[in-house]
Amino acid sequence: MKNRVCEILGIEKPIVQGPTFWLTDGKYVGAISEAGGLGVLGFNAGQKQSVRTAEETVANMRREVKIVKSITDKPFGINIGPTDPASDIFTLPMLDMMQEEGIHAAVWASVTFDPYWVKACHERGIKIIYRAHTPTAEDTVRAIEAGVDMVVATGFDEGGTVPSKVVGTFSVVPMIVDAAQGKVPVLACGGIADERTAQAAFVLGAEGLFVGTAFLLSEESVVAQNIKEMAISSDADDLLLYRTVPAYYRSLPGELPNKLLAMSQAGASEEEIFKAQNAYNGMRDGMLFGDLSQGFASFGLGISLIHAIEPVSVIIDRLMRGVEAANK
Repeated sequence: MKNRVCEILGIEKPIVQGPTFWLTDGKYVGAISEAGGLGVLGFNAGQKQSVRTAEETVANMRREVKIVKSITDKPFGINIGPTDPASDIFTLPMLDMMQEEGIHAAVWASVTFDPYWVKACHERGIKIIYRAHTPTAEDTVRAIEAGVDMVVATGFDEGGTVPSKVVGTFSVVPMIVDAAQGKVPVLACGGIADERTAQAAFVLGAEGLFVGTAFLLSEESVVAQNIKEMAISSDADDLLLYRTVPAYYRSLPGELPNKLLAMSQAGASEEEIFKAQNAYNGMRDGMLFGDLSQGFASFGLGISLIHAIEPVSVIIDRLMRGVEAANK
């Protein structure tokens, strides 16, 4: 398919895999890119324990990059989360490694924005897929003026770190499309999991899809098998929504998620709940290790549309049928 997302990223199908902290590795990302989308290595890709130095972080990511390259020669990306350039010790070494390895796409996911990082990426030949934590028209205009290559319109329907404003995907997509004024393409994110939702996103003006939950429930995903099986037998109304840092998370039910919801309803602070969920390590414990007594299992509202564990190639083909229907 030819459209701006495909042309900018050098991919065959305008589908970008959402990077999800612990829940990516080289095999998973390689399979998505080989199937025609853009696979993206997330923070802690291929790891089971945190590391604290930039050197270890880059070395671990380079290992996963090599695995992706052993599977496919098609483009893939890496997730970055730049902060204040004066104190960020991780992002520049990661960008340098990306340049060395010929990786030309970065998913920039952050609660802050500094134009410095746009220049740093572009100087290294890296295209920027900018994903604000909570997308607004004002933030979209600012990012485009700074030179990002495309933006993600994330709705409250998503899994993971849910936006702080309760605006659904099919409200936020046209808002961000209008704010972008055609200057850059917009990717729709949140609850996109079948032909119908893919078609609807494109009808509303999106030029690409940013997909998390559907891929997390694939055969190639590193998510624990017990969690996959629980997820495909669940619907959106089974998910628990609770307050935490930076705003909300949702999870399948379980010992710890039930406790976190009770804390939220009892008025505990976001910081207290974030500590109780073991910060972002709770996602590792719940989804990578499959232990809902120690962690949580976060999925988006598109979970209602997923009823089987399938190869990523089948999932991409299904989404593309919706994209093609919207473009007839």
